Amino acid sequence: MIARNLLFIISDEHQARALSCAGHAIVRTPNIDLLAARGTRFTAAYTPCPICVPARASLATGRYVHDIRYWDNAMGYDGRVPGWGVRLQTAGIRVESIGKLHYTNGEAPTGFERQHLPMHLADGIGQVWGSVRDPIPGPRDDIVRFAEVGAGYSKYNAYDQTIRDAAVTWLRDAACDERPWMLFIGLVAPHFPLIAPQHYVDLYPPAEMPLPKLTPQNGYPRHPWLQAQESYMPTDPEFGSDDEKRRHAISAYYALCTMMDDHVGAICAALEETGALDHTTLIYTSDHGEALGERAHWGKSNLYGECTQVPLVIAGPDVPAGSRCDTPVNLIDLAPTFLSAFGLADPVLPGRSLLEIAGEPADRARASFSEYHAVGAPSGAFMLRKGRWKYHEYIGFPSELFDLGSDPDETINKAGDVSCAEVVTRLRGELRRIVDPVVADRQAKADQRLLVERFGGRETAFRLGTKGATPAPER
Repeated sequence: MIARNLLFIISDEHQARALSCAGHAIVRTPNIDLLAARGTRFTAAYTPCPICVPARASLATGRYVHDIRYWDNAMGYDGRVPGWGVRLQTAGIRVESIGKLHYTNGEAPTGFERQHLPMHLADGIGQVWGSVRDPIPGPRDDIVRFAEVGAGYSKYNAYDQTIRDAAVTWLRDAACDERPWMLFIGLVAPHFPLIAPQHYVDLYPPAEMPLPKLTPQNGYPRHPWLQAQESYMPTDPEFGSDDEKRRHAISAYYALCTMMDDHVGAICAALEETGALDHTTLIYTSDHGEALGERAHWGKSNLYGECTQVPLVIAGPDVPAGSRCDTPVNLIDLAPTFLSAFGLADPVLPGRSLLEIAGEPADRARASFSEYHAVGAPSGAFMLRKGRWKYHEYIGFPSELFDLGSDPDETINKAGDVSCAEVVTRLRGELRRIVDPVVADRQAKADQRLLVERFGGRETAFRLGTKGATPAPER
């Protein structure tokens, strides 16, 4: 049977390892596991940028951040670069969204016939202060992300429940629509604040949660780029010496993963109830990962796997069932995937349809790319994953090379190892076939400088924008 509809679910800040079907020893995600059993799980999927707004602009267009120049959380997608939504609408596909998009606003021509309960940049401007980075100013010590962690009920929790209910209603109504459709569902969990309902926290007793392994206190040496970023925008010091609070934060994060998984289950159950399951392609992923205290960092915004790797599962009538795909892929591959699901194509896009990749033998020679030019970045940071190797290049800082086969946690930098010199040379060359790092770094800073000037200069811009997570829309 050929799929005629597409249901896309994207969460926010879901670490790729935090899936029980990926072998996580603690977290429980039975509904995403079931989706993986029905379809294909991609084990080496990456975000084009480890922070929300640029990642979502890349997803919307199928193009890399340096190509579309939505560099940071003050530069929301606005339709300036046409995306897959417009193409699908032109082909007569019903395209709607429910929940978080994180674009500039709901009026921009971003490819949806209708946006239900959308979350966009706060006040339409986002984190303007994060664009002040040439040079990086003094530390920003008034931004608190983890004042409260643990059991509770946040506005984000309520928002996700509203999204779930709206999605269930939409799917039941869509059963009567003769047009093929695509529904984009944007959940917020497990994004901070790390607060979850008590009955989910009870699944993960805080006292039993393991603390982060890779910390300076345990002998882990931070790379100087990360050290410079943390000096400007410290995250772990919010916890001080309170390991009990860290355990509560980790417990709440896993609780949010399971809560989000329950929402995914309810949405998929509604689709099945309508009878549309057998002719609908389902995709689950997230916009980036979460460090969860590793390297004494919380949040995203760096190149390590806990931040750049994302979960990605596809199921449907034309997707291999119970399969895993080890080919490196990227969220930019979703645009050609969405198009191909409806028999369309765009040969200009750099990605490939995941529906094609899922049916092929693993291609470990394929590369996946990510970059970061946003909040706290002292300079542009670039990542290339190919086969067992993962290469990081920073403007003005030493490079990193990790052998993921023997070092999956990325702790041993082999960039200076003479025996790896050929690997470094080869990966540097491959990186430059995607981007010129120096040119991209210069362009990002120039664009951000112009934005800062539009908002009144460095001193004024440095105090503009939301200090933490984007507020949930009031309904």
